[in-house]
Amino acid sequence: MQCVPIPKIIESDFTNNQFLGLRTIPQSLYLHPLMSVHFAAPSKTLAPYIKRYWAIENVLDKGEICVQRIIPTGLPELLLYFTSRPKILTDNKHLSDNVALYGHQNDFYDMELTGNLSVFSIVFQPQGLMQFFNFPLNEICNRNVSLKDINGQAGRDLEEKMNETITFQQRVSVVETYLFNLLKNNFANFEFQRINHISELIKQTYGNISINQMASEACLSRKQFERIFAENIGISPKQYLKIIRFQSAIFQKQQNTNLNMTELSYESGYFDQSHFINDFKSLCGLTPKQYFAENEACSDFFE
Repeated sequence: MQCVPIPKIIESDFTNNQFLGLRTIPQSLYLHPLMSVHFAAPSKTLAPYIKRYWAIENVLDKGEICVQRIIPTGLPELLLYFTSRPKILTDNKHLSDNVALYGHQNDFYDMELTGNLSVFSIVFQPQGLMQFFNFPLNEICNRNVSLKDINGQAGRDLEEKMNETITFQQRVSVVETYLFNLLKNNFANFEFQRINHISELIKQTYGNISINQMASEACLSRKQFERIFAENIGISPKQYLKIIRFQSAIFQKQQNTNLNMTELSYESGYFDQSHFINDFKSLCGLTPKQYFAENEACSDFFE
């Protein structure tokens, strides 16, 4: 998930400098004098499952409120809030805990930020969660759940250790140890190679691949494939492809800002304008024209 307006590229004081479309960081926070952002790549062992780590420390002026729209990215996350949690303004959603696992998302919601913001995020690869947690991941689609509820004492220990750390580097070390231990316990997930191959195909084709093609590549019937995909990725293949095409459109516009909306729709694999517009409206609440008029084009998924 990422937020709109999309934040601009920033410099970090950490060594692995690359852009993140951070999902809970509004553009206005980048201009705040009491703000620091850090990000890092995972270790080599965890890289097949973890995309990146990021963190932000920020203090809003007294009475200042930032409202951001959170949109789907195709990337699940584990978020740790060290101060107050943001408020979700959408009626049917809420933040379950200071340490929560966010499943795949196929809709949008608005979030209100006030006061102090101190947050650390583990951004998983699309198929990464299945190597760490042993439950059907489609159960947390469009939801966030307390880590303590799904990981018990290990989740409580992680929160305690993270609250004892001070620097970003220390927090990266703590979460890597936690993830290594989970990986050691859950490594015998025999579906990972199959799902990982399909995930790479989806990325390579920018979401323009049929479910039948994917099922054939996975050596499964369509019905079997849809069930295994949903349980191990956390969302149905149809909905996931929709999200990746949406992220692809943002990425194509990022690569070539001169593309008009008709050109962009065809570059992104849409066969007609109405499908293109409807997908944008369902995933971010804006038409493509509105989205790119109000936001800088930057894809979380393809960066």
